[in-house]
Amino acid sequence: MQYRLATSVAAALGALLLGACSSNPEATSTTNNAAVPDYWPSIQSPIARSDEVEKKVSEMLATMTVKQKVAQIVQPEIRDVTVEDMREYGFGSYLNGGGSFPNNNKHATPDEWIALAEAMYQASIDDSLDGSTIPTMWGTDAVHGHNNVIGATLFPHNIGLGAMRDPSLIEKIATATAKEVRATGIDWIFAPTVAAARDDRWGRTYESYSEDPEVVGAYARAIVTGLQGDISDGNIDDQHVVSTVKHFVGDGGTEHGDDQGNNIADEETLFRIHAQGYVEGLGAGSQSVMASFNSWHGEKLHGNKYLLTDVLKDKMGFDGFVVGDWNGHGQIEGCTNDNCPQALLAGLDVYMAPTPTWKPLFHNLVAQVESGEIPMSRLDDAVRRVLRVKVRVGLFDLPSPANRSLSGDKSIIGHPEHRAIAREAVRKSLVMLKNNDHLLPLEPNSKVLVAGDGAHNIGKQSGGWTITWQGTGNENSDFPGASSIYQGIRQAVSAAGGSAVLSVDGSYDEKPDVAIVVFGENPYAEGNGDIANVEYQRGEKSDLALLKKLKADGIPVVGVFITGRPLWVNPEINAT
Repeated sequence: MQYRLATSVAAALGALLLGACSSNPEATSTTNNAAVPDYWPSIQSPIARSDEVEKKVSEMLATMTVKQKVAQIVQPEIRDVTVEDMREYGFGSYLNGGGSFPNNNKHATPDEWIALAEAMYQASIDDSLDGSTIPTMWGTDAVHGHNNVIGATLFPHNIGLGAMRDPSLIEKIATATAKEVRATGIDWIFAPTVAAARDDRWGRTYESYSEDPEVVGAYARAIVTGLQGDISDGNIDDQHVVSTVKHFVGDGGTEHGDDQGNNIADEETLFRIHAQGYVEGLGAGSQSVMASFNSWHGEKLHGNKYLLTDVLKDKMGFDGFVVGDWNGHGQIEGCTNDNCPQALLAGLDVYMAPTPTWKPLFHNLVAQVESGEIPMSRLDDAVRRVLRVKVRVGLFDLPSPANRSLSGDKSIIGHPEHRAIAREAVRKSLVMLKNNDHLLPLEPNSKVLVAGDGAHNIGKQSGGWTITWQGTGNENSDFPGASSIYQGIRQAVSAAGGSAVLSVDGSYDEKPDVAIVVFGENPYAEGNGDIANVEYQRGEKSDLALLKKLKADGIPVVGVFITGRPLWVNPEINAT
């Protein structure tokens, strides 16, 4: 018999089996929009254009220097920028990448996250050096909960959520995530990923809700709605965050599933398969779009004026801003990380510029505007888009991060209501592939042997983008309030009068009634997860050997497979 979790490296997976866990009128494009095929729609955002907002933005723009404007479109990372840098330059935004923490401390408390947000905010509105009082905005990769923060609620990854077919629950997950992010003083989330994964060799397959664009679209609308809340009044309140639909466009359809590779689909396929998350996400009012690392017919998306400007901004009418991915501008032909006017000219509005190259990038952009290489009209359009979103999210009216309604409320981080939502999502995301002889459900008063290297490993069951970027290097103690799969089983079995024994290698002193073997992929993120072949444990079948050993001992075996994508596991299936 076989029971497998074939949905995701789902976070909080202790619930497994037995239920316990933890456009713009100022746009500069002169392209004839008639050249853009009609199947690209004009999106009607629920945030209507406001004359009051535009007037406020225009008034700010009129007083800004070139340096102040360029600062709004350069986004450094907290490991490479100081509070003093923020005071001197007044960056429009900054980020923490995966595995980046205040004071470089993995165990930074919510108070420490807030303290950094407050310090950066105060420096950004301090005009003593840069002459600007425009507040900065912090962006973070909260892709399955506020996953960089110790103790935050973790939810299944997108592939598991897609298996649920439950957009209403997705909205609840997004709302809970937004609150936990706001509780640490952060305004903006780099989510949702709305790729349609079409090749399971791709290391980001688990970040995709589905290969089906209809599912991706429905989920994009639900999660954007949950993250941003009711925006019918044109504003995002301080219980919600700015969302980012990413990565525009076609990242799930690269040749051979290569991360950052080349998508060779024709344009209509690009739209119908890979763009539906943007149609629905922007239709729900998402205020930012992240450009993709991938190429389309050999041209890097960060430098693709047709798609970023002619299609996204002019034809679809997107009036928020386009942010780059991690030094993605540096991959454009003729560019480096510190010198790339081509990206701004193509339609990128914010350069994600981690590493110390943000400083030469800033000065090169200033010089390129002053020389006329970058028209002032293009810079103004980019800055206008950034300021427009800042007005809509209330940054000019809200108190500072430490004094906002959710900041500092530690009870929000890992709140019981949020964990209940996570448990429901885990239950609904499980996929049963096989149940020979109706072995499941198990008799709860059985003697259960729990084996496999995933049985008591919360980091493995949580996957990539969990505390650290790759999701590696974590211990169970890094997940307060969470349960391993073994702990969940033990709790339920013990309550029914049975017993559960943990033995990673499957050894035992007393023959059990049943063995539950938990195995699967180790955590990974982005290109590190790319594989050439979808055979599980190709050339090294240690998990298969464990399954066969227990079966040969005459023990009924339940196999629980943790994976971020569909893999070829026929031998393992047949061994249970």
